[in-house]
Amino acid sequence: MDDLDAWKKLARAHRGVTLELAGFVASLPARTIPAATEAVLAKAVVDAIGCGLYGLTTEWGGILHRFAAQQGGPAEAALWGGGGARVSVGHSVLASATAVHSFDFDDHSRAKIHPGAVVIPVALALGERVGADGRRLLQAIAAGYETMNRVSQAANPARARMRGWHLTGTCGTFAAAATASVLLGLNAETTASALGLAGTQSAGLWAFTSDGSMSKRIHPGKAAQDGVTAALLAQAGFTGPRHILEAEDGGFLFAMSDAPRPQRLTEGLGTLWHSDATCFKPHACCGSNHACIDAVLELLREQRLAVSDVQRVVAGIARVVQTQTGFDYEADSVLNAQMSLRYNIAVAMMDGQAYLEQFTPERIVEARVVQLARRVEIEVHEDVDRAYPEIYGGRVTLVLKDGSTVSRLVEYSRGMPENPMPHPEVERKFLSLAGAAVGQEQAAAILAQANGLFAADSVAPLNQLLATSTVAGLRPRSH
Repeated sequence: MDDLDAWKKLARAHRGVTLELAGFVASLPARTIPAATEAVLAKAVVDAIGCGLYGLTTEWGGILHRFAAQQGGPAEAALWGGGGARVSVGHSVLASATAVHSFDFDDHSRAKIHPGAVVIPVALALGERVGADGRRLLQAIAAGYETMNRVSQAANPARARMRGWHLTGTCGTFAAAATASVLLGLNAETTASALGLAGTQSAGLWAFTSDGSMSKRIHPGKAAQDGVTAALLAQAGFTGPRHILEAEDGGFLFAMSDAPRPQRLTEGLGTLWHSDATCFKPHACCGSNHACIDAVLELLREQRLAVSDVQRVVAGIARVVQTQTGFDYEADSVLNAQMSLRYNIAVAMMDGQAYLEQFTPERIVEARVVQLARRVEIEVHEDVDRAYPEIYGGRVTLVLKDGSTVSRLVEYSRGMPENPMPHPEVERKFLSLAGAAVGQEQAAAILAQANGLFAADSVAPLNQLLATSTVAGLRPRSH
C-alpha cells in the first residue's frame, strides 16, 4: 500500500471528525469548564493583553494599528490604544492579534502554536459586539484553545513544521472560528461550516527567518480576522466544507502534513483539556529555546562561573529546533535575534536574562554578544529529539578554559505546565509589559478588569480601557 492509499484509508476511517469537533464547540455553553482549566485561561487573558499592549510599541505593531484605523468599518469593536476609536471586529482583531504576537512573548503550547494571540482578541472584540458576559467569554476562549491545540496535534506539529508551515497561522483560523461560533451561538452544523470556511483560508509560512521580515507577526492577526469572517459568513448561511479537516482530497490534515493523526481531534474530547498545558513565557524569544536558556543560567549560577571562564558552548536540541532556531546568527533583525538559539544563549549568559532589554536593535548587534553567539555550537541530541515536541527539552554543555566541562539537561523550562508560572508571576510580567506601554497606573486598572473578566457582566469596561489607553511610541505616521 503506498502513502496515498494509506492516507485515503485513514481519512475514511475518521470521516466525521470535523462535525464531532464542531458538536463539542457548539455544546460548550451547556458545559462546565473545569476549575483548573479556567485558572489557566484566566492567566492567558492577562498574559495576552500585556503582550498586546507592549506589542503596540513595536514598529510592526504600529503599522498594523494604523492600517486597521485607516480601514475602519462599522464602529463595533475597540481598537486597542486607539484613543477611543472603534472599528469593525475584523480590523480590531487584525491589529490586536498581531500586537499580542509582536514580541514573541505570548503563550504557546507543545502543539507548536500561540493560541492566546488568536483567541483572546477575538473573544474580546466579538464578545462586546454580541453583549457576551464573562461566562460566555470563558466558554468561547476554551473552545478556541481546545480547537487550535487539537487541530495542530492532529496535523502532527513537528512534521507539519518541517514542511515550512507556521502553525499559529495555519491552525489559528480554526481557533478564531470556534471562538466566534460560541459567541454567535451557532449550532453544530453551522459551526462545522464555519470551521470549513476557516480552514480553506488557512495560511502561514516560515520564510520570515530567511531575512528577518515582519510576516511572522501578522499570522495570528490574519488568522483571527479570517476565522471571524468564516463564522459570520456561516451564520449568514454561506456554507463551508464540513469535512475540512479529514477530507482525503484537499482536507487540511492531509494537505499540511506527511504524517497526520486525525484521531487526535477527538481523543478525550470533553475530558482532556489541552488548555491546561498552556505554556507562559519568562523569556522574550522562541519557546523552543527556553530550556537551553534555563540550563545555561543554572550552570553559571550553580557553578559560580563567569562568561570569561567559558571557552565554548554546545547546545543539544531536537532536530526540528535545529532547523527552526539553530541557524548562524547574523545580527540582522530583532525577529531573528528572538528566534536564534545562539543569540538567546549568549545574551542570557552576558545579561543573566533574555527579556525586553536583550532584544533591542542596539543590543542585538553589540560586538561582545555577537562574538559569544558565534562560539555557541548546535547539535542534535538524540534523547532530546526523541522526546520533542511532547517535551521541549535542551542540554547545554560549557567547555571551560581549564579544559573541564559541565552540562545541564532541562526538560521543563520555567513556564511549562510541569514548572508553571503562578498567576502572580504572570501579573508581574503583565505590569512590566503594559506599564512600559501605557504607564503603571493605567496598567493596574486594565489588570483589575482583566482579572475579573470571567465574572463580569460585560467586556465593555475592559475594552474601553484598552481603547482609550495612550501607548508610548504609538504615533500616527507623518506623510
